[in-house]
Amino acid sequence: MSLAELSRRIGVSVANLSVLKNDRAKAIRFSTLTAICTELDCTPGELFSVR
Repeated sequence: MSLAELSRRIGVSVANLSVLKNDRAKAIRFSTLTAICTELDCTPGELFSVR
């Protein structure tokens, strides 16, 4: 799924999703994380790792 499609489905801007995708985010709202996980049918642990 493209960032544009995900953006449209969850109501988060493409720019914000791009920041998350490219590891430039310093934080993420719980509501955004929930929306992404709901749409992609995944858990936060499948999206992020601790370095």
